[in-house]
Amino acid sequence: MSLQGKTIFISGASRGIGLAIAKRAARDGANVAIAAKTAEPHPKLPGTIYTAAQEIEDAGGAALPVLCDIRFEDQVQAAVQQTVDKFGGIDICINNASAISPTGTLDTEMKRYDLMNEINTRGTFLVSKTCIPFLQKGSNAHILNLAPPLDMQAKWFAPHVAYTIAKMGMSLCTLGMSKELAPDAIAVNSLWPLTAIDTAAVRNVLGDDEMVKGCRLVSIMADAAYAILCRDSATCSGNFYIDEEVLRAEGVTDFDQYAVAPGADLFRDFFVPDQVADSLPTKTIGGY
Repeated sequence: MSLQGKTIFISGASRGIGLAIAKRAARDGANVAIAAKTAEPHPKLPGTIYTAAQEIEDAGGAALPVLCDIRFEDQVQAAVQQTVDKFGGIDICINNASAISPTGTLDTEMKRYDLMNEINTRGTFLVSKTCIPFLQKGSNAHILNLAPPLDMQAKWFAPHVAYTIAKMGMSLCTLGMSKELAPDAIAVNSLWPLTAIDTAAVRNVLGDDEMVKGCRLVSIMADAAYAILCRDSATCSGNFYIDEEVLRAEGVTDFDQYAVAPGADLFRDFFVPDQVADSLPTKTIGGY
């Protein structure tokens, strides 16, 4: 199966994992609407919706840059309508936009708590809700949330309760909507990395150049997302996928191609269940 001619609505894809997924789909000739709020270059963050659109078109796809803050219902509705007006419908919704602040309870300001929940949990719900009427008319329709497995261990909550609540809220959308939308044959899945990924968030919030050596490239998430989106939506729903597991099922054996520094020890990402992480020797983030 190919993504040729498919229309994808993706939030927060002006850089990083979201842009990598969009460009992988573009290689098939997909249509991609980039709904994000970066219209002007940021001093610490690369890319805007316009540079992302150009990269998507250079990769072989058609792009629609849409200025949209997913915290606001009217902006999401307008962005979705623009996508439908340009491309005729929506086949795939990818909830990639996310906010992170891995801080303890006393160190988490309420405005930061609200921001994470408005973007992560509420944003995922709102974008999905707005896209669903068009996905119901789409072909092999998928919702893919960049959200972790529901591994309810205290160790994932204790160091950063607010952030974990916000990310697990996205995962709960996967759990509930996969069952709710099954009669429409709309697949709803989550995808999460086994290891830390070299993104602006990792560089600016979590680590430094030394930590980045233990990360993988965004291309591993792009290839895993592509594999999921090409699967039959009627038989592939309600899963909490891990990138490496997806690619191994596709026959991939060379994972050095995804390493920032081939041969280096890899950092295990947040929220990866122990039984999955044990399949790969990793260092740990935050003492997990």
